Amino acid sequence: MITIIHGDDIASSRKYFIEQKSKNKDSIVFDGEKVTTSDILQVLDGGALFAETKLVFIEDFFSKRKPGKEFDDIISLVEKNDQASIYFWEGKTLTKRYTSLFKNSQIKVFNIPKDIFAFLENIYPKNLKSLILFHNTLKTNEVELIFFMMVRQFRLLLAISDPKAEKTIDEVKRLAPWQIGRLKRQAGYFSPSKLKEIYRKLYEIDLAQKTGNLPLSLTASIDLLLVSL
Repeated sequence: MITIIHGDDIASSRKYFIEQKSKNKDSIVFDGEKVTTSDILQVLDGGALFAETKLVFIEDFFSKRKPGKEFDDIISLVEKNDQASIYFWEGKTLTKRYTSLFKNSQIKVFNIPKDIFAFLENIYPKNLKSLILFHNTLKTNEVELIFFMMVRQFRLLLAISDPKAEKTIDEVKRLAPWQIGRLKRQAGYFSPSKLKEIYRKLYEIDLAQKTGNLPLSLTASIDLLLVSL
């Protein structure tokens, strides 16, 4: 069985991936950027070292591996495999080009609800619409998830304000060009110092929440932060 795990909800997809790994103490994990045809052959041939292996996990193979002969050879070996369950995990949403590489694969997609992204993209100074969108998202999503995504959004906005970020920060490198374009437009509403200030406030809210010292509810704390922009 071949399973491809992907989507923009990285926290949920990663949790699922780890849960599958924990089912077998002899699971084998490969870095998708470094795994070779020899590695795969050694597992699938059932050599002594891997005799008991039933689960194989490959991380970021499609996003970090350049297309070429070895890429194609690994895909072919995995396709023909009937000895192990092989899981691919990607920290991004894959295109159909990759999800359709295997004829009989199981696709597990973990996507963040679109209304959360609509809220995140509308966070900028003096935009009271963000408050309305925030409370709309609360109708169908947990406030903890929304807050987690706010932290991620401002971490990306901080990164994207650095011209070198697109080439040096993995989380940014995984973004599609259209996502980078939207982040750059949103970052333009803030000065670098303001982005740092907001990110610091988010950190303080997070720390207070985790230590039980948050004076208000998490929802009310987010309300105040949005009003203060």
